[in-house]
Amino acid sequence: MDEPRQRPYRALRHRDFRLLGTATLISIIGTQMQNVGIDWHIYVLTHSPLALGAVGLVRVVPLIAFSMWGGIIADRHDRKRVQFTTQAIMAVIAVLLGIATWMGRDSVWLVYLLTALTAATNAFDAPARQALVPRLVSKEDLPGALSLNLTIMYVAMITGPALAGIVIGASGGRAAHSTHGLAPLYFANALSFVAVLVALFSLQASGKPDPAANQREGWVASLHAGWRFLFSRPIILWTMALDFLATLFSGAISLLPIVADQVLHVGATGYGWLRAAPGAGALLASVYTSVHPLPRRQGPLLLWSIAAYGAATVVYGFSHNLYLTVAALAFTGAADLVSTVIRATIRQVLTPDELRGRITAFNMIFFIGGPQLGEMEAGFVAALFRSAAFGTMVSIMSGGAATLVIVVLVAMFAPVVRNYTLTLSEAAASPAKD
Repeated sequence: MDEPRQRPYRALRHRDFRLLGTATLISIIGTQMQNVGIDWHIYVLTHSPLALGAVGLVRVVPLIAFSMWGGIIADRHDRKRVQFTTQAIMAVIAVLLGIATWMGRDSVWLVYLLTALTAATNAFDAPARQALVPRLVSKEDLPGALSLNLTIMYVAMITGPALAGIVIGASGGRAAHSTHGLAPLYFANALSFVAVLVALFSLQASGKPDPAANQREGWVASLHAGWRFLFSRPIILWTMALDFLATLFSGAISLLPIVADQVLHVGATGYGWLRAAPGAGALLASVYTSVHPLPRRQGPLLLWSIAAYGAATVVYGFSHNLYLTVAALAFTGAADLVSTVIRATIRQVLTPDELRGRITAFNMIFFIGGPQLGEMEAGFVAALFRSAAFGTMVSIMSGGAATLVIVVLVAMFAPVVRNYTLTLSEAAASPAKD
């Protein structure tokens, strides 16, 4: 018999979760503003789909290089201190980017470099941040906390891009060589990190990982322990791989500046609203899942949600109408929200505390690496065509179609995904050591 399903909003009973969640919302709004600004920054400087795709490359290389080490640090050291340090570093990087842009000393390579430094720092920040979440709530409220964290992220994905589009449009961001007005976006992001720093300082929960024998192991042995656990849980590995492949082919958000400017002709302000659309769809889906928790038999739902993501991406690439494009992007966000909740819950309830940092780091390679490599792939395909607008449409539609093919193959050959049913008793049965 299934356990009673908890409402996600019950996680708000916990003071530390409310505190850090509010600060995280502010910080992600700032991060989204900067991410939108960087894509528009590169577009204004180059008008090249390949250069836009390269943004994904400079984000993913540091991620792959450092995330596993970030996971080990999160499992060995106080997670609050680790996150405090990384948040402070990212604030400094945002200030440097703002100053360079404001003074007219910006260049494509400088934007790439500072973006790469931010990605490298995030490779240490994200494992510590996600491994800290289970400390903020009770075990029965953990799935709800994960769902609310995603709600927070998608609220920020609406607010941040919308604000960024307004700022860019008001400051002449559409002009062929105007980047001066992007500096406020970067300064705002720097300021947003202060909220997280204050929250981390105020948390009552401990950030120290549970004592475990593997803390006395060397770094290579610690990595091996993480990989051994990952490969002993096929459902975690399969869902990570499925997410990676889906976002590798359907990841084309970095091409939105071209869609906004050359396909839809809506300019910088319209670009901001287009960037906000996936977050709006995800927010609506998260509200629905808060009222109607997801069913326990989550394997088929995961496959259907990723298929819907691919189909909506095809529509996004085909559309020449602003409203249809917004609707398609919103639908990608809604579908992604459902699949993300399922994958995050599976990973957290099956992973023991002393391995959470490493498993989160491995997941980052799939969860973040897929979309970023997908942006590079999309930019490369679009650059093959003489017309940037036509190449962008072909790139987006073909990627969505490839995602549909992948879902069909996984549904046929991976019964562990197709038949998966979640029970919270798995969390209690999860071994303390592997």
